[in-house]
Amino acid sequence: MIIYRARIFDTPRDPFDGGELRVETDGGLLVEDGKIIERGDFTGLRARHREVEVVTLTDGVLLPGLVDTHVHYPQVRVIGQLGKPLLSWLEEDILPEEVRLGADGYASEVAEEFLTGLIGSGTTSALVFGSHFAAATDILFAAAARRGLRMTAGLVTSDRHLPEPLLTTPERCYADASALIERWHGVGRLRYAVTPRFAYSAGESMLEAATQLIKEDDGVWCTSHLNENVDEIAAVAKLFGAARDYLDCYDRAGLLGGRTVLAHNVHPTDRELDRLAATRTVIAHCPTSNASLASGSFPWRRHRDHGVRVALGTDVGGGTGFSLFKEALQAYFTQRLRPDGLPLGSAHLLHLATAAGADALGLADQVGDLSVGKQFDAVWLRPPAGQPLAVGLRHARDDHDALARIFALGTPADIAGVWIGGTLVHPITGS
Repeated sequence: MIIYRARIFDTPRDPFDGGELRVETDGGLLVEDGKIIERGDFTGLRARHREVEVVTLTDGVLLPGLVDTHVHYPQVRVIGQLGKPLLSWLEEDILPEEVRLGADGYASEVAEEFLTGLIGSGTTSALVFGSHFAAATDILFAAAARRGLRMTAGLVTSDRHLPEPLLTTPERCYADASALIERWHGVGRLRYAVTPRFAYSAGESMLEAATQLIKEDDGVWCTSHLNENVDEIAAVAKLFGAARDYLDCYDRAGLLGGRTVLAHNVHPTDRELDRLAATRTVIAHCPTSNASLASGSFPWRRHRDHGVRVALGTDVGGGTGFSLFKEALQAYFTQRLRPDGLPLGSAHLLHLATAAGADALGLADQVGDLSVGKQFDAVWLRPPAGQPLAVGLRHARDDHDALARIFALGTPADIAGVWIGGTLVHPITGS
């Protein structure tokens, strides 16, 4: 057992539904076998467990591990290709890079860079778009198993409108995905998600193959893209003439539900919002990607009014990095600029980056906050002395102000420790 002594912030309940920022100013977490078994004031906790080792993290703030609900493994080396709309950006920058993952050695290098980017940014759980190549996706799973990431991922599938090396058939998709599910789904912290890239590149037969995989294993997840860009939406409408709208392409195939996460949904219809809510399908909001690709600003109030579940994603490499602090801040900016924007405080941002993501990925019973019974997935922010976040925290008026400064100023360089299931996966430095 270990007692972690720290200033602890978390948000077990959604602030939109009456939840508040929960703070232990001098708190203690008693952790055994990776699970939090007691929480409270450090002095009292220490008095009850005098023989237990203490890890002191009081110089900084301890947060729950961050949860990324939409991120692309093959795109880490092309982050920052700015100034283009979605379809041109894909054709000119992203897809040529994704073809390179057909070489196993290249895929291995990218997998390690990708996981280092996630974990070093405080992300402990993620829903990941894998590669179009089964071997590269297998490499990602193996690397995630070694690094300890709590990951849901899958083979990306398409049968049209992409470079030939990235295309497959429904039959091959089914066979390759079945093999990956058999090898990795449910192994340690890993799960499988069927991953048709988007309706533009995955026709009806490909979507049906994804549905068949889900029917054969009801623990498998599903992820794809939805309503990201107006040109993409128009193209999908021509390809799926019988569909009522973009969402209906997936709905007709039977892919909606509580274990489905669709990224973006910047331009939804009311009918789509109603159907998303009725099926409990989750939307991964990716604000820096929406801005950098000029896709639009996310209509979060409409999603909330319709009862749609929303979590946060970085969308690397459409997004501009792995930091969910930056993504949450951009979500705040977006809502400030919209006439119908939701008013967001720092507690909303923390919940969005942690507990909302855990709920979206079906992990709320394990992670998302630092309550008793949860896994010790945690991030220790300890900014170097004199750096902007250190100055900001020193002069914060109260806990909410301190948390706001974490989102306004925090970077991966301020993260001194990351734990997943009680295991330190990102070294404590400078202590």
